[in-house]
Amino acid sequence: MATMESLIGLVNRIQRACTVLGDYGGGDNGAFSSLWEALPSVAVVGGQSSGKSSVLESIVGRDFLPRGSGIVTRRPLVLQLHKTEDGAPEYAEFLHLPKRRFSDFALVRKEIQDETDRVTGRSKQISPVPIHLSIYSPNVVNLTLVDLPGLTKVAVEGQPETIAEDIENMVRSYVAKPNCVILAISPANQDIATSDAIKLAREVDPTGERTFGVLTKLDLMDKGTNALDVLEGRSYRLQHPWVGIVNRSQADINKNVDMIIARRKEREYFATSPDYGHLASKMGSEYLAKLLSKHLETVIRARIPSITSLINKSIDELESEMDHLGRPIAVDAGAQLYTILELCRAFDRIFKEHLDGGRPGGDRIYGVFDNQLPAALRKLPFDRHLSVHNVKKVVSEADGYQPHLIAPEQGYRRLIEGSLNYFRGPAEASVDAVHFVLKELVRKSIGETQELRRFPTLQAEIAAAAGEALERFREDGKKTVIRLVDMESSYLTVEFFRRLPQEMEKGGNPTTAATMDRYTEGHFRRIASNVSSYVGMVSETLKNTIPKAVVYCQVREAKQSLLNHFYTQIGQKEGKQLGLMLDEDPALMERRLQCAKRLELYKAARDEIDSVSWVR
Repeated sequence: MATMESLIGLVNRIQRACTVLGDYGGGDNGAFSSLWEALPSVAVVGGQSSGKSSVLESIVGRDFLPRGSGIVTRRPLVLQLHKTEDGAPEYAEFLHLPKRRFSDFALVRKEIQDETDRVTGRSKQISPVPIHLSIYSPNVVNLTLVDLPGLTKVAVEGQPETIAEDIENMVRSYVAKPNCVILAISPANQDIATSDAIKLAREVDPTGERTFGVLTKLDLMDKGTNALDVLEGRSYRLQHPWVGIVNRSQADINKNVDMIIARRKEREYFATSPDYGHLASKMGSEYLAKLLSKHLETVIRARIPSITSLINKSIDELESEMDHLGRPIAVDAGAQLYTILELCRAFDRIFKEHLDGGRPGGDRIYGVFDNQLPAALRKLPFDRHLSVHNVKKVVSEADGYQPHLIAPEQGYRRLIEGSLNYFRGPAEASVDAVHFVLKELVRKSIGETQELRRFPTLQAEIAAAAGEALERFREDGKKTVIRLVDMESSYLTVEFFRRLPQEMEKGGNPTTAATMDRYTEGHFRRIASNVSSYVGMVSETLKNTIPKAVVYCQVREAKQSLLNHFYTQIGQKEGKQLGLMLDEDPALMERRLQCAKRLELYKAARDEIDSVSWVR
């Protein structure tokens, strides 16, 4: 069976773990779900001079809180009370000083002040980072309270102009959480309608289900007046009963009157009061502490299933993210080299999937061959080159001073060579087009390689190495396709021209025809037509062979040896150089660190909950 002590102690331990790992109420936990906010807690809220500190000291039975004018509490104080056996010594421990016990509570007060100054400086700034204080005593009940800065309305000298708003926002960030029990402290000698604590509690808990009202300074009210309308719920009704408190007077504080004596005086006040005697059993700091302890136990017991569910869900999510982010890199050179090679292989696998059709992009290479190259070949300016005027000019220049007798062979050769030179442009353009497709696929593949996202330096190295390799492949591709064009120019297909006289004979006497129009426009048109037919035949050939050359020199090489030179280079690097290549994105490293801390927190919380014996 889970006891009150084990339940509240369970939440205490989880809260301490939360603070150590940076998860605390009012903090910036936007990147992660907050475990702290799922834990039930009692937040102490009140305006300055409402008697808030005195209430806490009465509950503890010790004078331990800093006092002074202005804002004294500038950081949340998580006060965890642990009841010990009668006669056991009283002592206090701070989470930030885990190996030191304080038996002198004047030193506790000083350490609270010093620890506040360590975070906020000696200015009057506030901070949401809590101080954890555990007090072990036979004079307390098991209870956890969060003492928040007192609400104020105006800034005093040394405070920022926004101090009132800053404090209210911090307090609101705690009390607005549905798991927070609000201890709203108001002085009885002021109109309850003007209470800062009640005003804020009403805004965040309009039904009053989470609010406990505490009325202090009952002994300081004007003679002939009392606070029964408030204590009996007529002025402002809450779901829980109001509790009246009588604090030590300033004279008692100055005389260092013992808190145990102050508790006895408080009991006597209510027992003998004509106004509050009938409520004496439900008044005073001792009753308040027991009431809160019992209520906190009830709330914790009710919330445990949802807390467990949140913890298990968060563990699954964090472990999944840790797998996605990757584990930390080993420091030895061999492991680093192995990691780099594995990352390169992962990239190479995705790059090949793009080329082979497993991922989109490789089809654009076929588009170069099926659309871009044929379109470029069709646009070549053969009409201008083979115009009657240009053919006559080229043939005449080739004949020189002695005109050709039958067929202008030199003229034919010059016209064909000039035409074939035009194929260089589309051939090189095909190489360039495929090169840019491959470059884009490299960029996409690097972006799609999940494992590489951790390492921007290695991404850049792979991109540079792949880019250099593709440049080499492009140069080889250009040389090869230009060689194909030059091959067509260097040796003409004789069989094509041998067929021409036979075709002419079918249409009549070639000798007569040659004699009649050797220097007429028709003669030069026929030459242009013959050359055009031959160039068309070569165009069909190149339309088939250029893609073969491009694929062989660029695509095939990219698939087989894109990073081969890079592998040789990294094999020669030392450990420090390899480590630099695996230099992760700082934001990602920080994210992994935070995930690991949060995962540690949730697993510790799960273990804590499992360690408690629950009532079935």
